[in-house]
Amino acid sequence: MDFRRVKDYFSWLYYQYQIISCCAVLEPWERSMFNTILLTIFAMVVYTAYVFIPIHIRLAWEFFSKICGYHSPISN
Repeated sequence: MDFRRVKDYFSWLYYQYQIISCCAVLEPWERSMFNTILLTIFAMVVYTAYVFIPIHIRLAWEFFSKICGYHSPISN
């Protein structure tokens, strides 16, 4: 794999991100604040999904297994 092409591809992706989010017209300190807030929101969404989605899947499994009459070894 050509590392130059990979670097150019990531550079192109970053450029597309700047154009789509209008970061290209921001000053450096504004861009830094925008990226920090966006990264924080993304991290909170990933953490929340990691913590709560398995719980909701387990509860949904227990609910539907009781409706269908299937006793799951997972549920207590």
